[in-house]
Amino acid sequence: MSDFYALVIGASSKISHAAIAQFEQNDACLGVFAVSRTAPVESFDPKTHWFECDYSETAIRQVCKGLMPFAGKITKVLICNGILHEDSMMPERKLEDVTAAQLERTFQVNTIIPMLWLSHILPLVKGETSAQISVFSARIGSISDNKTGGWYSYRASKAALNMLIQTCSIEYARRAKNVKLIAFHPGTTDTPLSKPFQRSVPEGKLFTPEFVATQLLFIMDDVEMNNKATYLDWNNQAITW
Repeated sequence: MSDFYALVIGASSKISHAAIAQFEQNDACLGVFAVSRTAPVESFDPKTHWFECDYSETAIRQVCKGLMPFAGKITKVLICNGILHEDSMMPERKLEDVTAAQLERTFQVNTIIPMLWLSHILPLVKGETSAQISVFSARIGSISDNKTGGWYSYRASKAALNMLIQTCSIEYARRAKNVKLIAFHPGTTDTPLSKPFQRSVPEGKLFTPEFVATQLLFIMDDVEMNNKATYLDWNNQAITW
């Protein structure tokens, strides 16, 4: 593997931390750029450089501007931003649970912020070396796979994200032919996001962040570089859009 830099956005999550740790242990990785709202209290390897970002369009643009000296050398990008619930909201079980506030909040984090990154990082990843951008989606965002309904905001935000990834891949194919876009479903991982729902997870299907990070980085190294967006789960299996 050629030397590379990695960019991890939404770097405060447990899966992000696990991925960063694996990048730090990879001799081919020259550095990791980690982006989150606040820098962590715990120490990271000197190889990791932290950027604080409030995810406004201005702040995203500033981070990307600061990374321009590494343009063409950043070949692994993880966009991990996501929200499912907060203290004041849970996934909607019925139509009467749907509110404008929850729709707006969920779309802002799950759809708009990842799209802003996709629109601003193109100059950073464009180059001669193969690069992969993995955006955290979810199987529940598959329109054709929706059999149970419910979870309106989360489903719709991930379905919209998938459409944006597909649309971006068409333009990236023209302007950054070296880049592959991946919509990634991590499965149910032992993180705060899944905590309220873990009791219903079948045995053996609750994954550790370290396992998911390992699977994702393998997929990024193994994926076919064909200028088309790919929708894959943690087991490297295709999901229907």
